[in-house]
Amino acid sequence: MIDTLDDLDVEGTTVGVRVDINSPIGDDGTLADDARLRAHVDTLSELLERGGRVAVLAHQGRPGGDDFVSLESHAERLSKLLERPVDHVDTTFSDAACEAVRNLENGDCLVLENTRFYSEEYMEFDAERAAETHLVEGLAPALDVYVNDAFAAAHRSQPSLVGFPTVLPGYAGRVMESELDVLGTIEETPEPRIYVLGGAKVPDSIDVAWSVLEKGLADHVLTAGVVGNVFLIADGVDVGDASSDFIYDQGYWDEIDRAADLLDAYGDSIALPRDVAVERDGERHELGVNALPPGDEEAAMDIGSSTLAYYERLLEDAGTVILNGPAGVFEEEAFATGTRQLYGAATDVEMSIVGGGDTASALRSLGVDGFTHVSTGGGAALRMLTAEPLPAVTALEDGPKRQQPADD
Repeated sequence: MIDTLDDLDVEGTTVGVRVDINSPIGDDGTLADDARLRAHVDTLSELLERGGRVAVLAHQGRPGGDDFVSLESHAERLSKLLERPVDHVDTTFSDAACEAVRNLENGDCLVLENTRFYSEEYMEFDAERAAETHLVEGLAPALDVYVNDAFAAAHRSQPSLVGFPTVLPGYAGRVMESELDVLGTIEETPEPRIYVLGGAKVPDSIDVAWSVLEKGLADHVLTAGVVGNVFLIADGVDVGDASSDFIYDQGYWDEIDRAADLLDAYGDSIALPRDVAVERDGERHELGVNALPPGDEEAAMDIGSSTLAYYERLLEDAGTVILNGPAGVFEEEAFATGTRQLYGAATDVEMSIVGGGDTASALRSLGVDGFTHVSTGGGAALRMLTAEPLPAVTALEDGPKRQQPADD
């Protein structure tokens, strides 16, 4: 059982709040998109309005990447979103950081520095070992409780995610609570249930397909994008050298055998593209999958109109649709049609759930909305959909509980 903010006596409490605000960064090294910050506004606002003293923990980018930057601009943007001052501290667990946290007053908020500036945070540990890292041992004494609102990172076992709730009473923030409520009860959603698996995360998508078909959670699985191309090859279709080479270069060639096994076991429940769009003479050109040229110049960039019509007919009868991954190279307008129309059709279903991550970003850029639930996490959402435990959630479940004061 996980406690939520409803179980927390907030006033006067110093709260370490782990969020996931890992965002696109502009050429000037500052925040370029605040969508992930806005997702956590409800949790942070509630804690502050209830008199909490809030220290925000988060990561940004990976070592060596252009987006591996300070959280200073994130703090500036949070100040505007929360409509109150939000300080930035250029360290995370030093004496200076702990002093800044201890000096917070009720309703104050600060953002600690990028947790990944410290090598421990880029490694994964079991919860007990994570609790012994410098990050947790250094900062935990300055905190009363820990709130995890970073569902998008919940599939990782890094110190800021599993170490703090091992030594401090842990609570789920509103984002985390909402995600667990929806994704943790997929088997209770209206039937028939259809999964749409696209994009380029082929191993994850095949894991999901195996899991939901074996457990009877899916009536149909619709494939698109690189995932669709892998299934087409598994079904004996020559998708051309350009598409095949991409699959090979990504290290996904062995996934073709797994896709073939899936087709053998559940072929009647798996829908494959019937036609695709390629770029020819600078324009979109549609071909049946058996008419793809064998050369290396024309790659499948999107599903075609015949596939769209076929998939839309299946969606018309669905009670629930779960979508993960775009249908094609949506970044190019000529090949955004499949993603825009397929996802648009899903919004007419009684319950429509988007698996987050790159998919959510694609939908924002295409202006498609109206879904029942858009997850903030790609990898974490996929783990939940395959009934795999999330380390950060397990840490919240197993950690110490706070002794609430007795009523007078």
